[in-house]
Amino acid sequence: MLRIFLSPSGGLINLIFGTSIDFLTESSAFRTIYIASGIWQDAGWGCIIYLATLANVDPGLYEAAKIDGASVFQRIRNIDLPELLPMAILNLIMAAGGLMNVGFEKVWLLQTDLNKATSDVIAVYVYQQGIENAKYSYSTAVGLFNTAVNIILLLIVNKIASKASDVEFV
Repeated sequence: MLRIFLSPSGGLINLIFGTSIDFLTESSAFRTIYIASGIWQDAGWGCIIYLATLANVDPGLYEAAKIDGASVFQRIRNIDLPELLPMAILNLIMAAGGLMNVGFEKVWLLQTDLNKATSDVIAVYVYQQGIENAKYSYSTAVGLFNTAVNIILLLIVNKIASKASDVEFV
């Protein structure tokens, strides 16, 4: 879908802006494309998680706040946000767990020779070294180092999150 949206001839983005730019060959545009597509890809699941969390809030809290004269913004600040905080922290920890594992598939599919300088990530490098160049031990070592750094990041974020929320998740 991204290739269709970003196509220089008839792509949605080029039709909106009235241009004929091939964004996938622009090295400077790769990060923006990757981040925007990630937001688009994960927004639906995030909405489901947070709406389910809000559906579990006791309706009596809202009724009591209305009786006490709380405005909509006060109800959001004092009821909704504290109820969403544990789920947001859990999502932060889960996102930190995947921080070093940038999506191999999406990068591999969007990578071209012209944007390779910007789009090279560790997962693609490990694949190229291990599968294409047959340097199995070297690619294993790079992958293991990536995993070790990821575990350290995960433990740091968990420690910070547990201090911020007084809840231990792991």
